[in-house]
Amino acid sequence: MLYYLFRLFDQFGIPGSHLWSYISFRSLLALVMSMVISAWFGEKFIKFLKRKQITEVQRDANIDPFGVKKIGVPSMGGIIIIVAILIPVLLLGRMRNIYLILMIITTVWLGLLGGLDDYIKIFRHNKEGLQGKFKIVGQVGLGLIVGLVLYFSPDAVMRENVAIEKKTGTELVVKHRQEATKSLKTTIPFVKGHNLDYSQVMSFMGDKKEAAGWVLFVVMTILVVTAVSNGANLNDGMDGMCAGTSAIIGVALGIFAYVSSHIEFASYLNIMYIPGSQELVVFICAFIGALIGFLWYNAFPAQIFMGDTGSLTIGGIIAVCAIIIHKELMLPILCGIFFVESLSVMLQVWYFKMGKRRGVRQRIFRRTPIHDAFRTQDSQLDPDCTYLFKGPHNVVHESKITIRFWIVTIILAVITIITLKMR
Repeated sequence: MLYYLFRLFDQFGIPGSHLWSYISFRSLLALVMSMVISAWFGEKFIKFLKRKQITEVQRDANIDPFGVKKIGVPSMGGIIIIVAILIPVLLLGRMRNIYLILMIITTVWLGLLGGLDDYIKIFRHNKEGLQGKFKIVGQVGLGLIVGLVLYFSPDAVMRENVAIEKKTGTELVVKHRQEATKSLKTTIPFVKGHNLDYSQVMSFMGDKKEAAGWVLFVVMTILVVTAVSNGANLNDGMDGMCAGTSAIIGVALGIFAYVSSHIEFASYLNIMYIPGSQELVVFICAFIGALIGFLWYNAFPAQIFMGDTGSLTIGGIIAVCAIIIHKELMLPILCGIFFVESLSVMLQVWYFKMGKRRGVRQRIFRRTPIHDAFRTQDSQLDPDCTYLFKGPHNVVHESKITIRFWIVTIILAVITIITLKMR
């Protein structure tokens, strides 16, 4: 809104109004504004929740060997994050941008889905919350919407990067095609000058390969949205864990979005140029600021939990942003923590069920998601169960586990960014 207002002022020559045309100015302003809103609104919201006694069902106290009882801590803190994202974006973003519209839809859609889950947990006193199948339906629905919009929208286009060898030597010069077109290509990490084309993957379909490629793209979008959203949800098990990890991932995505929207940087890094993706930088800066502001209250010991309202939304934002800038194949590296958390749960369930068929109680890890294994004491292990990995034997405080997971995420984010040159 303010973007269009100050653009009008600029036509009348009002000093300073031209600043609003700079993506760097609006992005940094969104970052600061979202942090202030998150911190200010967070305090008011926590007091409101406590006054209304809207608190999460008591978590399993046996998990924590240090005896930290988290009773009476308000939940649904994801509302703080959502409000702190949407207000700066609506004020500072170009609302005609299709990518920004998709990000807003993602935030609201998954916020409502997670909010329904938290509502059932808190007000219906059902700790299981919304049934898993309904969550999956909601995530698949969002993935379908995102995939179809990117297919049908005339504004969702890109200019492909083409490497041309100089006649005087072996040096390659990267240029971008003049016309912006629909594309089924995505960046492959560690592979120089090469993009994966979904239509080529479906080349066995012959003349139908283009249509089949779009079907594959939509299916991939659904899988990525569902996987990352659930991964963030599983990662939300310790104070500050998911918020801090996601803020770091957001920084990397913001860098990707900016270089993808800048034709000179895109040429230098030999990646696709995506016109209009600069508005994602405004959104991602608001996303990072909202998470940092939320950490003011969510850091150990937490004054509020984000709940599924926050974790599902955070994962969806990360997934959709990566899909828009054609970097979804980099998520297994960038979101390595989410990937490992999800994998640990799936392996644990599979291994346990396999043993159950043979009448044997067996597990791979002490506890899953994997972050809980680091704070589980030997005395808490099931004596009738065999464990493939019994370590670690020394329990670690959750604040230290959180910081270490942040450090790992920083390393993964750096590796993901430098893959643009390690090709």
